Amino acid sequence: MRDIKSFVEAGLIGQFPGGIHPPERKSPANQQPLRRLPLPAELVLPLRQHIGPSGQCLVKVGDNVLKGQQLTEAKLSQGLPLHAPTSGTVSAIEERPTAHASGLPEMAIVITPDGDDRWGPKQPLPDFRQQDRATLIEHIQAAGIAGLGGAGFPTAQKLASQKPIQYLIINGVECEPYICADDRLMREQADEIVSGIQILQYISNAEQVLLAIEDNKPEAIESMRNAITGIDDISLRVVPTKYPSGGEKQLIELLTGAQVPHNQLPLDVGLLMQNTGTAYAVKRAIIDGEPLLERVVTLTGECMHNPGNVWALLGTPIDHLLQQGNFQAEEETRVIMGGPMMGFTLPVTAVPVIKTTNCILTPTLEELPPAQAEMACIRCGACAEVCPATLQPQQLQWLAKAKDYDALEQHNLFDCIECGACAYVCPSEIPLVHYYRKAKAEIRNIAREKAKAELARQRFERRQQRLEREKQERLERHRKAAEARKKMQQEKAQQSAPAADQPAATKPAQDKSSAVAAAIARAKAKKAAQQAAQQESSDKDT
Repeated sequence: MRDIKSFVEAGLIGQFPGGIHPPERKSPANQQPLRRLPLPAELVLPLRQHIGPSGQCLVKVGDNVLKGQQLTEAKLSQGLPLHAPTSGTVSAIEERPTAHASGLPEMAIVITPDGDDRWGPKQPLPDFRQQDRATLIEHIQAAGIAGLGGAGFPTAQKLASQKPIQYLIINGVECEPYICADDRLMREQADEIVSGIQILQYISNAEQVLLAIEDNKPEAIESMRNAITGIDDISLRVVPTKYPSGGEKQLIELLTGAQVPHNQLPLDVGLLMQNTGTAYAVKRAIIDGEPLLERVVTLTGECMHNPGNVWALLGTPIDHLLQQGNFQAEEETRVIMGGPMMGFTLPVTAVPVIKTTNCILTPTLEELPPAQAEMACIRCGACAEVCPATLQPQQLQWLAKAKDYDALEQHNLFDCIECGACAYVCPSEIPLVHYYRKAKAEIRNIAREKAKAELARQRFERRQQRLEREKQERLERHRKAAEARKKMQQEKAQQSAPAADQPAATKPAQDKSSAVAAAIARAKAKKAAQQAAQQESSDKDT
């Protein structure tokens, strides 16, 4: 950590391997101020919108709910509650298509807004420095805040780490083409973001804060620089425009000059990273007492005739956003959730905005041509040159096609951040990331099945041990019962024996001898009588 500290204190900017420079195309969406949209006809809230399990539903169909009212209860690890984005009536609790490339349905709460937007009770903690760390973490957990810049990992889980944090890194890079949601948020809500950063620093007890912004966002840089003026422990770092500089490990290498070791997390080396949007949400939760109900979404692409960035309530149907963005469909137009590098084409647009939705992209075919038919790999090595994780994408693809999952893990498949740089430069149009995602899913499924089998084995063994233990306990109870009966019989025999001078053990034997002697005497007397009678009879005859 001493090397990292000297690197940071020198104000240096490092480099990460690989990377590409695709067209940015953040204009014209980033030129329009943030705007709010009219309420949609319904809000569809999937129970699970983050990494981790869904919560237990607390409402039923027909219930009237207030804005900010808790809808689900999360009891398990990494679970997050869900809240009503506006006041209205729960019109359905059913499966609806979800924001995923598969379009598979998931259980969701459907709310019909009443148009009043009436708030329920709020619980702000404006003087957060008077609160202990555990209380603030619990408040953030109850607000349902997940990371708004990546995969949606629960923010409270990150903050709950007991490991010492030297640097808190605030990620305002937003390196993917088209997306400019964080850019507009930093321009317009810089003071609130800084308040959220200070709360995060207080909770994590970080020594220093590093705020990173890519150099293609001059307005956001200026706005944030003004907001942190006079705050000594927040330092602004402007990083060069290069994709994927916003990746967690890549940005850490830029800011600290060090790599996070394989199979370790930034927390393991004293670093904690949060997104600017997450910092804003934390401020709203702590200072204002508002749970996570909305987020900024970029509406862009040449088929979007009213592009820009909007405040979208969670659960807002994508169809509603397309209508507000004046979407004009062309032949074979795609609607992409996310950016062109890491996003995915929606099979249907009847899906809602969730906590990780940052962009709706509607390109024309000329603007963003669809992928062509996959051809054979020519072993050019371009994919390896641009990989920011220093992997061998070509080798990983071969292993994925061969379903050699053990070899994939040995080749560090899970170090892949799925940035898409390899597929972007591939002259053979090989969808490399798709192979990796499928292989990762298969490996996770195999791991789950192994875990289930191991759990079943352990349960069987525990059952056998329990049955054997119960058998031994029964035998022991029977042995003790037999001993108790024997002892009781002996005690009863001792209590019924007559009192005498001679030992009780010899008394029964003597009684038996006397009885035998008496019987013998009676037999002899009887025999003598019979002989006498016979003699008398003989005398009479003579």
